[in-house]
Amino acid sequence: MNMEVNMNFMSQLKKRLLIAGSCGSWLLLLFLLSCQTTARVPDAFRIDASSAPLKSGAAAYIFADVKEARKIIEIIPIRELRDRNTRMMLDRTNFVAAAVYPAESGQRFHLAAWGKYPNSRAGMALGANKNWRKINSPSGGFWHSQTDKLSIAISPRHAFAASSLSDEPLDPVISSQNVQIPEGFNAFRSSNKGAPLSCWLGNPASSIDTILSQTGLPFRAPVQNVFINLFSLENDKYEAVIRFQFSGDSQARGLASILNLARGFASGTSNLITSIFLANPPVQNGVNLDFKSAPLSERELSLLFQIFLL
Repeated sequence: MNMEVNMNFMSQLKKRLLIAGSCGSWLLLLFLLSCQTTARVPDAFRIDASSAPLKSGAAAYIFADVKEARKIIEIIPIRELRDRNTRMMLDRTNFVAAAVYPAESGQRFHLAAWGKYPNSRAGMALGANKNWRKINSPSGGFWHSQTDKLSIAISPRHAFAASSLSDEPLDPVISSQNVQIPEGFNAFRSSNKGAPLSCWLGNPASSIDTILSQTGLPFRAPVQNVFINLFSLENDKYEAVIRFQFSGDSQARGLASILNLARGFASGTSNLITSIFLANPPVQNGVNLDFKSAPLSERELSLLFQIFLL
């Protein structure tokens, strides 16, 4: 009887090895891995958290309630999200925090996920797969694929991944110096009963200059932070609420006045910038200036991601 059970296990293990080797999907391996990390990560991501277990220097940081934001997540123009096994991982994930990096940083993305990830004896499959090797680290160790330029680690409640543009392994688990969450972001993310997906820009100046230049507005003021909330509407439509945070309320008031004037000239025009920044009057609250978009199509939302996140 034991011999029969062992043979069945080895047969299933062989099948999983063949699948992992043929598709080269790192996300499938998340379900095979039984690497227990030692870094201290809360079992749930708190709305009042002051930091997140992500690397610094990202172009954008994304936070999402996966079940509520699933349709929005699948629109983000990152090729791994199209993978069949990505969907399998998302099915087991409750909350995800991700960072997307500019090409000059040498990184692609960093991911921390909270959910329920089963430990499996098939974790030994990684040791038998030539594309992956175990690397010891202060965080407790991780697996790295030089072919995929990817590092992964998983525990029963957390999954981590870090993608690089070089062959240098990146530890996906942050043991210290987590990225600090900007002041005001948590309150913004939890407003309007909480957004399914929120993000902030790591270096908003260049994106905002590009956007304002497309409006033709003669306004150049340093925006300290840009926060974005995304919501799903009916009939496959989406809504964006975007906050510009300035150093002084006079700068927020000045841009609001210019945009209100521009809205009159933009009447009847249709483009993404108009739909986001000129569809509704901007609302000033001290140093903050909030924009509520018109209903956006899936294509428009994808373009929005390309402007702000990539």
